Amino acid sequence: MDNSKSSSEQAAFESLQAGRVRLETELSKVIVGQRDVVEQLMLAMIAGGHCLITGAPGLAKTLLVKTIAGVFQLQFQRIQFTPDLMPADITGTEILTETDQGRKLTFVRGPIFGNLILADEINRTPPKTQAALLEAMQEHQVTAAGVRHALSEPFFVLATQNPVEMEGTYPLPEAQLDRFLFNVLIDYLPEKDEVAVVSQTTSRLPAAVEGIFTGEDVIKFQDLVRKVPVAEDVIRYAVRLAASSRPKAAGAADFVKNWINWGAGTRAAQALVIGAKARVLWRGATHVTVEDIRALAAPVFRHRILLNYRAEADGVSVEQVIQKLVEAMPSKV
Repeated sequence: MDNSKSSSEQAAFESLQAGRVRLETELSKVIVGQRDVVEQLMLAMIAGGHCLITGAPGLAKTLLVKTIAGVFQLQFQRIQFTPDLMPADITGTEILTETDQGRKLTFVRGPIFGNLILADEINRTPPKTQAALLEAMQEHQVTAAGVRHALSEPFFVLATQNPVEMEGTYPLPEAQLDRFLFNVLIDYLPEKDEVAVVSQTTSRLPAAVEGIFTGEDVIKFQDLVRKVPVAEDVIRYAVRLAASSRPKAAGAADFVKNWINWGAGTRAAQALVIGAKARVLWRGATHVTVEDIRALAAPVFRHRILLNYRAEADGVSVEQVIQKLVEAMPSKV
């Protein structure tokens, strides 16, 4: 590694560390509590991954995403998913326009052309429209009339969804869920924080947040995340932890066979490692440990493990299964 490259990476690292405290301060102007949620969203962004945000209505999911966009000075686009939303409503469409050369088709960009896309209530729209968004997530481009249109970088999708038990939802298929790096769970606040929210929101207008980072900074952070060192035994731990969730794998635990219908795949191990690298960088550490992997098991596995009817009958949640997986896996492999 040459000196100039080393100095640029050091500058990016110092910029992230210097901005982290300021970022948390700015977010606290609007968001009360939810520290783990905020950290997981930050990790996903600097790791270059998309996030699924799960929580009941009224828990400030939309406000949180909009505030993050302001702090990172990213072009923010919100798409409200509804049952009648069409794929072209997201990606854009060609329309006939009058020009000096006569009539011709012109591509009009849809709301997917932004840096930070809030896909609000993604599970309120049918699978065909969900797929249009997920294709853009994977390829960072959309295709219209055979012409490819590149999306702006950096590009993130933070998709909110209501619990699948709610009426009028279309659960995302497992293969599509796997495209999200994390599934971040927003739960109800403790009473103390909820009192603070009610007091704050009913006594004054929302405070404006200050921009701290830029899109160029985010791209530098993503490049830096890839260069965080990881020992082979830590990678092996991530692979084995993911494999331990598969009921048909050799040596699968009894609770895995009894409760899990579909386990986490290789992409889960990749998410554990890249997420752990981002966590180390975010916290100013020097290398990834097994504890970093274990700390991200819940957001990585939450949407990648499908429980069966027996688990439901036994009153077992996916959170409990993930905890048992982590406890059953020795820290040294």
